[in-house]
Amino acid sequence: MNKQLAAYLLEIKAVELNPENPFTWASGIKSPIYCDNRLIMSYPEIRSFAADQLTELIKTNFPEADIIAGTATAGIPHAAWVSERMNLPMNYVRSSAKKHGKTNQIEGKVTAGKKAVVIEDLISTGGSSIDAVKALEDQGIEVLGVAALFTYGFKKAEQQFKEAGVPCYTITDFDTLIEQAEEMNYISKDQVTELAKWKSEF
Repeated sequence: MNKQLAAYLLEIKAVELNPENPFTWASGIKSPIYCDNRLIMSYPEIRSFAADQLTELIKTNFPEADIIAGTATAGIPHAAWVSERMNLPMNYVRSSAKKHGKTNQIEGKVTAGKKAVVIEDLISTGGSSIDAVKALEDQGIEVLGVAALFTYGFKKAEQQFKEAGVPCYTITDFDTLIEQAEEMNYISKDQVTELAKWKSEF
């Protein structure tokens, strides 16, 4: 896993670690870590590095891809930068269809028979990624897999992707991030132990 991206995320405080005062996710999960990878957009050097890494990941694992599909909203900018580098069409996928206009769930030209890679900014339980995959498949698009910046590495996510038959690759992950955070003196050895214990619960 890529230690440089982990270091960048820590440097710009896209990732905050606070084992003593856990953050509350939208799902209600109490977490000692909070990832706001949207901050990458504000740092040209880092967003370029991330896009290069995603591009290489896709070329290596999904060479047949002919569509780049970002998840709304955090996956959209990364999908745009990657599709530009690869000179490929781009779509983005909402969590649900719009309530007005054309009521689209997928934006951009939708062509059945094409092969897509879904881009996420981070993977937690994997649910939103799988939903995006299903939305594309419902329109006749073959989804080769998912590419993301970061994963928590939860067993639940691994199981969901396995059950859906969807490969998922990420640039960096929770364990790499924690290792990097300790090296950069962001957290203590005791906090490393606490964070590892928390992750094991999922």
